Amino acid sequence: MLLSSLIIDGVMQHVPKINGDLPSADEATSDHQRLMDRLQLYDLVELKVSGDGNCQFRSLSDQIYRSTDHHKLVREQVVHQLKTHSELYAAYVPMAYDEYLKKISTDGEWGDHVTLQAAADVFGVKIFVLTSFKDTCYIEILPCTQKSKRIIFLSFWAEVHYNSIYPEGELPTMDTKKKKRWWMLGS
Repeated sequence: MLLSSLIIDGVMQHVPKINGDLPSADEATSDHQRLMDRLQLYDLVELKVSGDGNCQFRSLSDQIYRSTDHHKLVREQVVHQLKTHSELYAAYVPMAYDEYLKKISTDGEWGDHVTLQAAADVFGVKIFVLTSFKDTCYIEILPCTQKSKRIIFLSFWAEVHYNSIYPEGELPTMDTKKKKRWWMLGS
């Protein structure tokens, strides 16, 4: 979702502008290549997250908790922020706000620019999104109140997928060793 402004009766109104349909296969391929080129240019690598509709929340979870497993908690925190501060976000939602809250609360529902702003606000951090858009290389989302100098880094393959990104050589490695469980020690 992109945000634009309109002046009505001398008051600036925010008007949500919905991005178009999903890209065609050819557009998606060229968009993905553009994103890969940008990642390489800035010496960044992606931590690929599951494409189950929770990718924005999984990517945020990875950046905040160093695990994609906490995506449901991140979604809950973002939805709580949206509910308790509707005056900050309702003007940017292209449907009835209660419907939006119900929809965005659902596991597997795609996050959007509004949920990214709410995440920046609830965690008090700047979010830097490297995009595949032709005319916009990156987007910075600033929190209402910055609580930390930490920055969350995401990649966005436009209208398709979010991933968590890291500087080259700093991609966390997942511990693949199975830890012994206390109930299995006697076996």
